[in-house]
Amino acid sequence: MSKTARSILAAGAIALAAMSTAPVRAQAEDVTILASVPGLTFPFFVHMMNAFKAEAAKQGVAVIESDGQVSSPKQTADIEAAITKGVQGIVISPNEVDAMAPALQQAVEAGIPVVTVDRRVAQVEGILAHIGADNVKGGEAQGELVMKLFPDGATIVNLQGQSGASPAIDRNKGLHNVLDKAADKYKIVFEQTAGFDRAKGLSVTEAALSGLSEPPKVIVAANDDMALGALEAVKGRNLQGIAIIGFDALPEALAQVRDGGLTATIEQFPGKQSAMGVDTLVAFIKDKKKPAEAVTLLTPVAITKENLNIAERLGEVK
Repeated sequence: MSKTARSILAAGAIALAAMSTAPVRAQAEDVTILASVPGLTFPFFVHMMNAFKAEAAKQGVAVIESDGQVSSPKQTADIEAAITKGVQGIVISPNEVDAMAPALQQAVEAGIPVVTVDRRVAQVEGILAHIGADNVKGGEAQGELVMKLFPDGATIVNLQGQSGASPAIDRNKGLHNVLDKAADKYKIVFEQTAGFDRAKGLSVTEAALSGLSEPPKVIVAANDDMALGALEAVKGRNLQGIAIIGFDALPEALAQVRDGGLTATIEQFPGKQSAMGVDTLVAFIKDKKKPAEAVTLLTPVAITKENLNIAERLGEVK
């Protein structure tokens, strides 16, 4: 082999080595992400998971589904398994923000980008982004609607959400932000957690109605499942004229708003949140594109008969 030929081969080898060590843009077909929700027994989280998968399919990435089964240890185990498997990213709605923090910290330290949706884990540094609704404003929307419907004052039963869940905490805070300013007119006569659960919403409302000397003017629930449970309790006693306000704009709740069973529900656009979460995650995985804002919050809207047409899931109403 001539000296010139040996030089050409050597140069080619050097170039090949340089190519192998250069950063390579991730291809969509090479990307697998974990999508995790607190529990698929809740219609809200089923809708969220469907939105995760739909956006992932649109982006051409594979999804490992995680049903937290309303158990932080189960959701933690799913995250740890995904880390071991080597997923390229995690999009998650945490079951409990405090309990899930160690697992998410572990993912971040492993170099896996994490996007939280709906429930923010603020204590973990290095999370790529949070996409959610401003749940405080959502609770305020409930309180403002109460004041609009009952300008002369009202007694209120407040069904709080799952203990430790940031949406439950924030929605309750927002409701109190509004009503506590006029506590002389708007009196919360009973409040207790019903765990975001319909059966508990029914039983807790029955307990509230049994313990009160007269029915409340309003029942405010931190999600629609509890509101629908409250509706069953109210119907069971043949009570009329109680305004029931839910939160989440589930199709069944929207049907009840249309038909007069529920007075209102709060739309927080969970499908949009979920799609934005996946889009943000995949953009970073493929192109190292960081979001302009670390926290993006959509403003919830009260849905009544008058503006039913803006509900995200109106097309699913039967």
